[in-house]
Order: sequence, then C-alpha cells, then structure tokens
Amino acid sequence: MAGIGTAIGTENGKADHASRTPITVLIVDDERTFGEALEVALEREQDLRVVHVATDGREAVASVTEHRPNVILMDVSMPGMSGIEATRRIKESDPDATVVILSGHEDEYLLARAMQAGAAGMLRKTEAVMDVASTVRRAHRGEAIHGDEEVELAERRLRHRRDIDDDVRARLERLTPRELEILTAMAGGSTPEEISSTLSMSPNTLRTHTQNVLTKLRVHSKMDALVLAIRFGKVTTVDVSDKG
Repeated sequence: MAGIGTAIGTENGKADHASRTPITVLIVDDERTFGEALEVALEREQDLRVVHVATDGREAVASVTEHRPNVILMDVSMPGMSGIEATRRIKESDPDATVVILSGHEDEYLLARAMQAGAAGMLRKTEAVMDVASTVRRAHRGEAIHGDEEVELAERRLRHRRDIDDDVRARLERLTPRELEILTAMAGGSTPEEISSTLSMSPNTLRTHTQNVLTKLRVHSKMDALVLAIRFGKVTTVDVSDKG
C-alpha cells in the first residue's frame, strides 16, 4: 500500500476516539508483509485495534468465528479461496459481519461482485492509510462507502458482462463433438496435418469444420476460438510434450 509508513492521518474529533472501545479489525492478505505493514499502520490509530492478520480465505473464515472482529479488510486475490468467496461464506455464517474488499488491481466489475457477496464496499490497496482508517470507521458505523450511482453503474456493467458471457456459452454449446475434438487438438499444439491424420479426415474437411467453428462462435481466427473455448472450460490445454 502506497504511503503506509508516511500517510497516517487523523479525523476530526480523534481525541474522542481514544476514550471509546476500539474498533477491532481483521486483516486478510496472502502477502504477509503487506498485511503486517497495514497492521502496524492501523495500530497507530488510537481507536482501531487489529486482532489478527490472516493469510488466506479459509483462515479468514475461521478467524471471524474466533475473534469476532468489527470490520474485516479482505484481499480479493488469494490462492485457494478468493476474497469474494470468503466474504460470501462469512456473511452466510454471520450476516452482521462487516467486510471491506481490498484490491491491488483495476476491475470495473469488482465493486458489484463485492457488494453481491455481502461486502460493505471496496478500497484499492494504493489508498493512503488515513483513507483506510476512515473507511473502517464508516463501515463500522454502517455508513455507505460508495454512492448509489457508483454502485448502480457497477451493477449495470456486471449484468452486461454476464449477458455477454451467457451468449458466448450458448454459442459454445452449438459446437459438435467433432468440432470440440479439433479445438482440443489445436490447444494441444497439433498442426493441421497432424489433426487430419489423427481424426482421419481430409484437409478440406478439416478446413470446413474449422470454418464452421469460427462462424458459430462469431470470431475471425482460430486463436480467438481457442481463447473462448478455454476460458469457458469447453477445451483444456495439453502440454505438447504429453502428446502420443
């Protein structure tokens, strides 16, 4: 997080914070160094207390049960269980839990996904610590982190993306088993000659099948077709060295 060591800020009335019960915070990030640096920074805020730093989604779910934090700062990208899935599970077991998603990358759909999972909102990891601390306080008070227009725009974009994905899935379902065999062979690195020989078809028949694939998927190249088929799980890549 940019400025963790220097961008420590205060809010008006912070002197009042010190006399109140601290807001307890659970930090979740698979980069332990980042999580611990954020812990040190937030601990300098007199009204905040970090109760634990978890390093993956499963530990986060268990830590919520153990520590009952007021606010959870949840990294979105973690191996095994993502921050979105961990948030969903936490909210299922404890609907009153308050989760703020942290993201280190741009994703115009992430806010909508986070909100749908039950998060109170999201922050970029590049935010100054004073902004993170302020967001923790607002989330704990039940205040909106994002404006209605921002949330509605994110939800519209996510719905549009899902509509497009549904359309692509429908096109992929139109592919015949033979066409999927051809795409699988291409993904494995086979040349047209090798595919023709392996599948016992003439080069002209292979070209016809390939053109049918491009037409059904509404793409202009075999690479585009492969990208869609792999992305949506219709074809898996195979190491060329494993062939034959």
